Amino acid sequence: MATLLTEARPKKRRRKPTAPVPRLPRIKLLEGDGEPLESEWHVYQMALLLELVRHYWSERDDFFCAANMFVYYSLHQARAIKKGSRSAFRGPDFFIVTGVDGRKPRKYWVAWEEDGKYPDLVVELLSPTTADYDKHEKKEFYAKVFHTYEYFWFDGGHDFAGFRLMGEEYVPIEPNEHGWLWSEVLGAYLGVWEGLYQGRRYRWLRLFQQNGEIVPTHAERAEAERQRAEQAMQQAEAERQRAEQALQQAEAERQRAEQLAQRLRELGVEPDG
Repeated sequence: MATLLTEARPKKRRRKPTAPVPRLPRIKLLEGDGEPLESEWHVYQMALLLELVRHYWSERDDFFCAANMFVYYSLHQARAIKKGSRSAFRGPDFFIVTGVDGRKPRKYWVAWEEDGKYPDLVVELLSPTTADYDKHEKKEFYAKVFHTYEYFWFDGGHDFAGFRLMGEEYVPIEPNEHGWLWSEVLGAYLGVWEGLYQGRRYRWLRLFQQNGEIVPTHAERAEAERQRAEQAMQQAEAERQRAEQALQQAEAERQRAEQLAQRLRELGVEPDG
């Protein structure tokens, strides 16, 4: 039975130093294979992960994250892809590399041009045609070739799992009481959330902070800001109405006092003041 990793907390990770990368001959690399993604959900889930990670790490520029991007790790693989080999590894559905210049534009990830760096975190979005491959061959590949520290998969339903590299093998990450999995790479939980994103209702893989708060999307932040502005306007209007009522009450008191003074004068009594 595999050993389970207990729920982790943020800490510094010690990574193996990357091996020296020899100078390699130039080869024209493909940016994509032109094949459509499995489903609409796959497209939007990738976009959601990109949006959330970039917002969560908005103050950092030492990471690179991408979705459905080719990852080149050897010339043999690059040449196989150019020849149209369907068995040649192309890249994860979503990945993060830390400790790199995140401002540098990239059309693909080329390990030998990035000081031998590979993804620190990978997420594969399962489908009926890829699930078995993602759970076995790819899992072993990420452990033995990329040495990717954390590997997660999700099928848009209830099949959600995560693993952390211990030596050369992946060990399952134990979920918390919400079913979320702690990522040491992200410093956040990955968890399943059902709701609307870009007008589509699905079960989505989302980020949650250590205190349990969900990492919001741009639309959610805008809506929260709109609600705060609306509440501020309502509060200001309520204050205006209270001030107006106070003025009306003061005016009514003044008029009553004036009427009383007038009646006293009619009775021959001069009111005080």
